[in-house]
Amino acid sequence: MTGGEEDRERPGRGERRSRQPRFARYRPTEREIQGRHFWAVPEGGLCLSAFLILTAASTPEKVLLGRPNAQAPWESMATLEPSHLATIGKRWILPASHLQEFESPAAAGQRIAVEQLAWSRPVLTGPEVFSETYPSAIDPEAGTHWDVHFIFRGQWPEGAAELPEAWSELALLDPRTLARRDVARGHADILSLAGFAVRE
Repeated sequence: MTGGEEDRERPGRGERRSRQPRFARYRPTEREIQGRHFWAVPEGGLCLSAFLILTAASTPEKVLLGRPNAQAPWESMATLEPSHLATIGKRWILPASHLQEFESPAAAGQRIAVEQLAWSRPVLTGPEVFSETYPSAIDPEAGTHWDVHFIFRGQWPEGAAELPEAWSELALLDPRTLARRDVARGHADILSLAGFAVRE
């Protein structure tokens, strides 16, 4: 018998696997466990982050943004190491954080409110979930970085008098009055995803 499927060289198991899509079922290295395939975490990294989009009832077009206080414990609150914090300077950021390991997005939203805003009983809605991929900015040779964003919304209490220690300045600002260069950590993109675009 010639020319039939029986005579064709069949791809090996590894070759068949390489043609299949990669799924976000991760282990540190690619492997099979009890017949189930796991993929390695992308070399460019994967970040799970939560953001608070807080407005006031009287000014819904304005969003709460802050300039971080460099003396506050930002590394434990939001993985902002001193060298990273220094690059922010006087630019604005949202109350936000990467998720802690095994933390739920909802718990992260509550933690951000408590730790960064000293707001003990926040009422938050969401999350709205967004996914973005792009070349890694800090490690371009690593390839594509994957961000999954969990955006929560709420109303910031108007007339809040005390400035939380995490911030040197905290204000309700209209993002339309800000340029992209005024906002750090890629939070201009988060504002845009939430419907509050800044100027280019």
